[in-house]
Amino acid sequence: MGSSALPGAWWLLRQYAPLLRSPTGGPWSFGNRTSYVAALTPPALADPDVSVAALQVLVRRYLEGFGPASVADMAQFAMVHRGLVRAAVQALGDQLEQVEGPDGKAMYDIPGAARPDEDTPAPPRLMAMWDSILLAYADRSRVIPPDYRSHVTRVNGDVLPSLLVDGYVAGVWRAVEGGIEATSFRRLGEEVWEALAAEARSLLLLLADRDPLVYSRYHHWWSRPLPSVEVRLLTG
Repeated sequence: MGSSALPGAWWLLRQYAPLLRSPTGGPWSFGNRTSYVAALTPPALADPDVSVAALQVLVRRYLEGFGPASVADMAQFAMVHRGLVRAAVQALGDQLEQVEGPDGKAMYDIPGAARPDEDTPAPPRLMAMWDSILLAYADRSRVIPPDYRSHVTRVNGDVLPSLLVDGYVAGVWRAVEGGIEATSFRRLGEEVWEALAAEARSLLLLLADRDPLVYSRYHHWWSRPLPSVEVRLLTG
């Protein structure tokens, strides 16, 4: 069957057949061409007991990276029903610590985990496209101000590479010829811009022999209106 004859059939095949994604380029390559290989062994129905134990491991691993978090947060990240996550939390017992969230709801974390004071400075960062911190919580306003969410998370699920300032998204960035183009959604101080420029220098060094124009296939999103207060080219 030719791929040009029934492209929809190939899309369905990759969605439901036991296929694995196969690399087509070097590290940090984001080309348009995709390739798949058949799984060596056919998929089998999961052992319920193994699935329960695996979810408990996932809950702990998630909290090590993103705690404190609620049952709703964990379910959102793992894409499983909240009831299953709640059962996993109960089964873990004293392996988890319950804390009170800002709205009084129960949140969970790893006992003894580092939880900085709320006034601890958060350095400016260039967050990757689809960065886990932007997807880790049911309440995305923990990281993305509600007014900016539609500009960062697009209708088809693309989550644009973002500027993180004081722990919150403050704009977006993209790699262009000559450096990193940073678009801020609000006014940023010069110290912040200097820190973002330092981040850009490190990023450009990383991308130099990999994919200098990383994510360029998604530049069409910049043709839509953005609440840009300032646009700067951060160079190496």
